[in-house]
Amino acid sequence: MFDLDRWQEIFASIRSNVLRTVLSGFTVALGLFIFIVLFGIGKGLQNAFTDEFTRDAQNLISISTGKTTIAYSGLQENRTVVLNNEDYDALVDSEPAKVQTSTPRYSTTMLVKYGKESGTYQISGANENEVVIENRKLLNGRFLSPRDMENKQSVAVIGRMVQRDLIKDGDPVGKELNINGTMFKVIGVFSDDGGDWEERSISIPITTLQQMKKGSDTVSSVYITYREDMQPKEAIAYSDRLEKELKARKKVSPDDENAVRVRNRAESLEDSFMFLFVITVIVGFIGLGTLLAGIIGISNIMVYIVKERTQEIGVRKAIGAKPRSIVSLIMQESMVITVVSGLVGVGLGVLTLYLIGNHLEEYFIKNPSVGWGLIMVAFVCLVIAGMIAGFVPAYKASRIKPIEALRAE
Repeated sequence: MFDLDRWQEIFASIRSNVLRTVLSGFTVALGLFIFIVLFGIGKGLQNAFTDEFTRDAQNLISISTGKTTIAYSGLQENRTVVLNNEDYDALVDSEPAKVQTSTPRYSTTMLVKYGKESGTYQISGANENEVVIENRKLLNGRFLSPRDMENKQSVAVIGRMVQRDLIKDGDPVGKELNINGTMFKVIGVFSDDGGDWEERSISIPITTLQQMKKGSDTVSSVYITYREDMQPKEAIAYSDRLEKELKARKKVSPDDENAVRVRNRAESLEDSFMFLFVITVIVGFIGLGTLLAGIIGISNIMVYIVKERTQEIGVRKAIGAKPRSIVSLIMQESMVITVVSGLVGVGLGVLTLYLIGNHLEEYFIKNPSVGWGLIMVAFVCLVIAGMIAGFVPAYKASRIKPIEALRAE
């Protein structure tokens, strides 16, 4: 294996047959290149889907209300259904073992001032769990706490864009904002993957906001995250029960879809990830097909190479070369070409994915990449295939009698 003369002979054979070497190497490199790029794009699709559906908590149930469209229980249609604190407590306490986190929310828009700057922003009254449900990241300070709720504190957590619009200089934590005539101390700044719209909002304790609304206990919506170990079907059944119970509580017809609206992310996630799974399987099938085509290509080329060298094999046998020596020589040459070409294919594939980067986000492909483990498996498969592809025809050729090999054309 480490015979210097043998290696010199291999490289001399490669140099003297450049076209043959390039053809066999091109098949290997192209197979690995296409395999890596396809699997990388498949991973990019998966990244985009995951990012899209994890902006908020994945295990989220959102509950809101509207106007009735069906007369029911002696009440007329077109009646506005309003949620309150008691409804929130009833929903959360319905099956507490299934609840991971929850928050009521009262949403409104108000004029916010800081010094000479002002603007109208969405004010979200919620509890301390909002940061988890909205999947927000704290950039500075802290988020709301249970104590803020209990004491109805005038504190606010502002989005990154609110800070950029109003508090242009210095640390915003500790500064005071005038929200609809009431002074609120800024206790934190957050960012949100939902974009600028989500970051142009301000969160304050819902108890404080309800107090500003003349002691109203109104709730705009209710957000509940269920336990992450629940299966999608179990989670959907849970949200269906919540909807049924709330409709009964508010005397809404079971067939009225507008009066009580319950959205469970499990429903969309189940469909979306099934679609993603199908895409991944298709991409994987094409990638494996490409790899298989590369293996077949190597086999065909090696058969041609060995056939072309039949007379050379005859000469070697005539001067005393053993069949094992002939086979090992061809296999060694095949392995060198396969390994070098494979490294070229891997390098080009990884470089292509790096250059693509996030330039295809508009096509729902984000950060395409392939794990080195998968690359190594594909690489080793091609190297082994190259060795087998060289061994089979070489072994057959080594069994030919020297006189027959010399007469071959």
